[in-house]
Amino acid sequence: MKQSVIITAGGIGKRMGSDLPKQFITIKGLPVLMHTIKRFFDYDQEIQIVISLPKDFIQLWKDLCKQFDFDIHHEVIEGGKERYHSIKNALQNVDGDVIMVHDAVRPLVSQQTIQKVIEKAVSFGAAIPVLPIKDTLRKGNSEVSGHQDRSEFWIVQTPQAFQLKILQKAYNIPYSTSVTDDASLVEAIGKQVFLTEGNEENIKITTPFDLKLVEFLMEN
Repeated sequence: MKQSVIITAGGIGKRMGSDLPKQFITIKGLPVLMHTIKRFFDYDQEIQIVISLPKDFIQLWKDLCKQFDFDIHHEVIEGGKERYHSIKNALQNVDGDVIMVHDAVRPLVSQQTIQKVIEKAVSFGAAIPVLPIKDTLRKGNSEVSGHQDRSEFWIVQTPQAFQLKILQKAYNIPYSTSVTDDASLVEAIGKQVFLTEGNEENIKITTPFDLKLVEFLMEN
């Protein structure tokens, strides 16, 4: 069964305090996005890799690929106004039976996480990797709050994986700010999303601290 992965690289790095988008920042000799691509290529050298990039950064990416002699085959498509539109554009270019959607700035996703989410999507149609919450949770504000049972909550990671027809149907739903990820759209068409085990190193680089943590993990 052929797999495709759409890697979304639309961030502009506001919370990083950097002029360079975080997916292009160099860690351990390569831009973050290249590390992420390598994770999926190392999992399956036949996997179709589609990168969604803002129009203004496509030439920068091509220049980086030349600079770093990066020759892993991948396709680049122009992203849309929001993440939703970028994924919808990318779906026109995929040919896998199972489609994964992954954040460009999660360069430490494990082979086991990728394998588990694919296997569950093949069996049940839709799957996402999660981690249990370790900290105590409260719901409310600074004046009124209440304890929450953390066993009922999960931290969601990527890649999220879906059978192609399911994801295509989900993206026929019009864009809404209330939809925050692909799993939310799939649930909106009445499909159950199944959970698989993620990996703790699969950190999303959002802040300078995240970047330092990923650098430390790569070095060790």
